[in-house]
Amino acid sequence: MARPRTFDEERALDAAMHAFWVNGYEATSTQDLCDATGLGRSSIYNTFSSKHELFQRALARYMDSMTSIQVEILDDTERTPMERLRALFTRIVDSEFECREGGQDNEDGGDGQDGGHSIGCLTVNTTVELAGRDPEAAEMLARDLAVRLAAISAVIRTGQGSGDIASERDPGDLARFLNAVIGGMRVAAQGGADREALTAIADTALDALTR
Repeated sequence: MARPRTFDEERALDAAMHAFWVNGYEATSTQDLCDATGLGRSSIYNTFSSKHELFQRALARYMDSMTSIQVEILDDTERTPMERLRALFTRIVDSEFECREGGQDNEDGGDGQDGGHSIGCLTVNTTVELAGRDPEAAEMLARDLAVRLAAISAVIRTGQGSGDIASERDPGDLARFLNAVIGGMRVAAQGGADREALTAIADTALDALTR
């Protein structure tokens, strides 16, 4: 009879996800994963087969969680399309200050004095690090991107139909524009941009939809 596992696999996966999130795939060693999860090398490899498989599972877990939150915001039909998009950007900004290193966000929403650097978004980080040389990761990223772009496009199309969004540009093009802005905000937060700066970027992007 196989010996039952004596650890919480989901908790170990979350710990590994955070290690990859902070350090990136290449810079996260097997020892880093052991330290993060509290598991020995044999337990890690018996459960997840390889570092790459563990990374794929961690990335999938991250994307499932983050994308479902974003899609839920965008699918909230009790809000107008622009309210949904603004709520999405608010969530993006808030998430950057939930994952901040070297400082703390101000409770009043930030006054330009937010310290530290965000650890960014694991999806964006992985796109930069691996999308061009890891076909499996690239495929996962592409699927996740398609889901997010479809949700944003649908909201924009609805807003154009109701007059809530004035821009007549193709909804898909506008969705890709907003997604690119979000990616840029994530990178800016990693560079130390404060809440005021990120909010200004979001407001500028959303204002472009109403003109």
